[in-house]
Amino acid sequence: MKKIIMFLCGFALSGLVEAGDKNLEDFAKSYFKAWQTSQSPNASKKDLEHYLSFLADDVGHQHLPYDPDDSRSPEGKEQFRKGMTYYLGTHTSYEAKLDKVVTGHNVIVITYSTSSSGKHAHTGQVINQSYDTMEVLEIDKEKVSVIRKYSK
Repeated sequence: MKKIIMFLCGFALSGLVEAGDKNLEDFAKSYFKAWQTSQSPNASKKDLEHYLSFLADDVGHQHLPYDPDDSRSPEGKEQFRKGMTYYLGTHTSYEAKLDKVVTGHNVIVITYSTSSSGKHAHTGQVINQSYDTMEVLEIDKEKVSVIRKYSK
């Protein structure tokens, strides 16, 4: 009897873990879609705010070599808003494809490929880019609390 109860408890817990992973996977896909939309040539402030709704107010961000410090900051989301607003709508073309989602305990890893063209908001220089990216997203209270971005 004891073995049956242990088996049923283990089975029930494994279902909860799978459900949690599924929720993280759905979250990752929604996060990516919001990011993708915020980068499109016709992106609006509403699109930007939708993407920002996935982030904790004190989100930390690391994107080597540009942002080497991933510390969470009380003004983290506001810094994202300021930076993304500056570049909002500067792409003349943007494509992104989500390649893979891997989930773990409060962590999501997404890999994607992008291709974009546009004028740099500050220099006016035309930029064409294609790259592969991996983002490691730490989740805290159902929000992205730290983003670590790696691109080639």
